[in-house]
Amino acid sequence: MKIGAPKEIFEGEARVAMTPDSALQLQKLGHECFIETGAGLKAGFTDEAYEAANVTVIKTAAALFKEVDFLIKVRPPTDTEVKRLKPGQTLISFFYPAQNEALLKAAEKTGANVIAMDMVPRISRAQKMDALSSMANIAGYRAVIEAGNNFGRFFTGQVTAAGKVPPAKVLVVGAGVAGLAAIGTSTSLGAITYAFDVRPEVAEQIESMGAEFVYLEFEEEQTDGATTGGYAAPSSPEFREAQLKKFRELAPDIDIVITTALIPGRDAPVLWTKDMVEAMKPGSVIVDLAAERGGNCELTRPDEKIVSDNGVTIVGYTDFPSRMATQSSTLYATNIRHMMTDLTPEKDGVVVHNMEDDVIRGATVAYQGEITFPPPPPKVAAIAAKKPTEKPKELTPEEKRAQEIAAFKKQTKNQVTLITIGAVLLLGVGLVAPASFMQHFIVFVLSCFVGFQVIWNVSHSLHTPLMAVTNAISSIIILGALLQIGSGSWLVILLAALSVFMAGINIFGGFMVTRRMLAMFQKS
Repeated sequence: MKIGAPKEIFEGEARVAMTPDSALQLQKLGHECFIETGAGLKAGFTDEAYEAANVTVIKTAAALFKEVDFLIKVRPPTDTEVKRLKPGQTLISFFYPAQNEALLKAAEKTGANVIAMDMVPRISRAQKMDALSSMANIAGYRAVIEAGNNFGRFFTGQVTAAGKVPPAKVLVVGAGVAGLAAIGTSTSLGAITYAFDVRPEVAEQIESMGAEFVYLEFEEEQTDGATTGGYAAPSSPEFREAQLKKFRELAPDIDIVITTALIPGRDAPVLWTKDMVEAMKPGSVIVDLAAERGGNCELTRPDEKIVSDNGVTIVGYTDFPSRMATQSSTLYATNIRHMMTDLTPEKDGVVVHNMEDDVIRGATVAYQGEITFPPPPPKVAAIAAKKPTEKPKELTPEEKRAQEIAAFKKQTKNQVTLITIGAVLLLGVGLVAPASFMQHFIVFVLSCFVGFQVIWNVSHSLHTPLMAVTNAISSIIILGALLQIGSGSWLVILLAALSVFMAGINIFGGFMVTRRMLAMFQKS
């Protein structure tokens, strides 16, 4: 099949749906690749780079549409581009069929097939084609960079000769892909990061990234993320009020707010109201990643950066991925390539549009002159969400003491049991073994017991730093073992030889590991 990428004509769009690297991969599937002149320039890909990758460069979009069987784009097609589609031709791009009903009907009349990258179902097998997640990941990262560009202080706290600088406090609203990317970037820059999401099951993910999950003292039956495709479901009015109350409490203390909350097929919910903006300190920053759908902040203006009356900067850009066009194009082109891999099962250049396949059927919104949106539920469940985790209950001093006593009793019981079993086994061996063997055997058993107790109670984080000490102890074991090798008993000689062998591994292996650990901290 012939696959072509036209130049994006949407105002300010710098991405491209095909890169030289993705074109090479598409050719391995048996396809021919075409691109419009200058389509990749804004993303850093020249026509010469495409020609070097055996891509045919075509001068005009009209000529490209006539030449190819598959058109791959980033933005939804314009009315002019839809009119250029032919029966049997396939368009792959972001399409947003729920918001573009008229565009979908126009595509239906052309007889062309339309695969919407924003409709790829959220199942495990389709993660490699999930372009929404790819772009959201970039948007979350870029949101923190934009916030830092408009924030007048460091993210991390510093103690300098000129004085102490407190760390910035960042609140991320929504812990989807964009939110988690923002959390990761914010914490890596040293900010104190808080995050909120209506799905309690994401608390563990947030805390694992070094941020603090903002809990609400409100009980509401949560919708399983697996039944909503991993997205948050609309909340009740009571939950919303509790949520806004919590945000009002946080607003005066937060320096940067990054909002990412979106519900598929709906306008963005307003979560940061005008009075919250007024409660924030002058110089604070709000970055609204939901600006294209109306915005999570009440004062957001799409595609604009404004400053409120009290000095709070509100960033409402809608082109965050396009501001990192090279990276965005690379990831999006990879998503397209994986989609084409599924459409070309035999890798022979022959496309099989299998409408029984969950991924292909879910993403196809128009097929053979008919609208196929909305798709049926996938046969395979969406990526499963974990069960909600409740906020740990704060224990009273009496409850903590009771837990400590119970743990002590359990540990004592286990130790008594082990000692009893060991004594019985030792007695059994003593009845059949000679007295000379028992002297060595008792020392061996006690050494194992003491060694186990010592090592088991050492924190795991200290195991590697204590390797050198362990090596020294192993050296003592070797000395004792060497002395025992001269014993007359064949069993003692065998055990001593094994001790020398195992202790030798511990010594030399331990020093090698310690050497590698130290090398990690040496400057090159």
